[in-house]
Amino acid sequence: MGKITNKLTDWKNRLQDRHMLSIIVVLFAIIIAMGVWIYQKQTEYRQASENGYNMAFFELVDYVQNVETYLAKSIISSTPEHGAETLTNVWREANLAQVYLSRLPIDSVELEKTAKFLNQVSDYSYALSRKNIYNEKLTQEDLDNLQELHDYSVELENTLNQLSTDMNEGRISWGELTKKGNMAFAQEVSNISKDSFSSLEENFHEYSGLIYDGAFSEHMTSTEKKGLTGENISEEKAKEIAKKFIGENKVQEISLSGKSENTDMVTYDFNAKVNGEKDANLVISISEKGGHVVFMNYNRNIEAESVTQERADEIGKKFLQEHDFPNMKETYYLKEGGIVTINYAYEQDGVVIYPDLVKLKVALDNGEIMGIETTGYLNSHEERDLPEVKITKEQAKNSLNPKLDIKSENLAIIPTEWKTEVMCWEFKGKVNDTDFLVYINCQTGKEEDILVIVNTPNGTLTH
Repeated sequence: MGKITNKLTDWKNRLQDRHMLSIIVVLFAIIIAMGVWIYQKQTEYRQASENGYNMAFFELVDYVQNVETYLAKSIISSTPEHGAETLTNVWREANLAQVYLSRLPIDSVELEKTAKFLNQVSDYSYALSRKNIYNEKLTQEDLDNLQELHDYSVELENTLNQLSTDMNEGRISWGELTKKGNMAFAQEVSNISKDSFSSLEENFHEYSGLIYDGAFSEHMTSTEKKGLTGENISEEKAKEIAKKFIGENKVQEISLSGKSENTDMVTYDFNAKVNGEKDANLVISISEKGGHVVFMNYNRNIEAESVTQERADEIGKKFLQEHDFPNMKETYYLKEGGIVTINYAYEQDGVVIYPDLVKLKVALDNGEIMGIETTGYLNSHEERDLPEVKITKEQAKNSLNPKLDIKSENLAIIPTEWKTEVMCWEFKGKVNDTDFLVYINCQTGKEEDILVIVNTPNGTLTH
């Protein structure tokens, strides 16, 4: 024991001789001070986060209460004018509720269902407000749907009010919920409050979306990818498909760069070297389901342009036909840096199906296909049961602005803002020096959309 004591004393004396003891003391003091400072900052950060979550939650409560109030008013509204105003308010408040819901630090099935409900309330109220704007009264079915939405909004409001009470009384902490990460929010809350998201989940399980021919159509809000057909494939099979699509004789080497799984379309992603192009890196993505080409792109130096726009259209259409994209019609294009990007839409029985979209990049020096993007087509493509044309072309023309000088006319299916499709008469025309596309619903005669065509030296675009 004495030896150990002597050694410690000797070490202490040596530290003192070299002034090391004072340096160590200072270092310890700095470390302690930094620890205190970091702890204070973390406490401030946690408090700021807690305050932010509280603000988002109480804003959510307010907006859901507003949604419930305006839905109640919409049920008893007696004029299209007042109905349009009330339903527009529902649309606005439901959108804002979604914004604040997304700011909460919870990722659970229950909140997903709540978000879906708010999204559908927003879409449906917007669709009905448009109906009112056309001076149409709501049908009994519309009113029944609004009543159902109102009943669920009351349930949601009651649940949020109970949660608000629990938070005010300190029984729920955002910090604790955040630590639990993706654990079910309903489980945590049900331990505190009987009328929580766990009971709300059962109600939303019964609520699957209103079925009607409009913005709220369930088949349009589902995650179904209609053009994504076939069985799941392996990485090796995906590589074979990629090499064949690029061209076996063009691929110098190809390797997997990753698998995109956190998306609504799982893909195998590859990098490839192309023969004869030293610095050109080609990327291509193949869907796991069905082995469809979702995306391909590469760039190289373009020599003098020798391929016309018309010839590029023909090359693109032939390429798509050879790769199982039949009946595609070129629509709009943009030229840039010796490359033209062309939008092709599917055509069925003379009707242009704009949602079934494929984009191609064509080199204007030799007509090589340098890129493709098929997401629109894979999302939407199927053979449609085309609706009956109830409004003749001449009747549709009568609803157009008389100043519109019509250049072309045909039938088309267009996507709507609320993720549905509608078949229209498409009129391309000019007023003064501005080109327009006007879409008239071929069943109701309503003006569905107007696009401004921008003709530039580099292409034809729309706004």
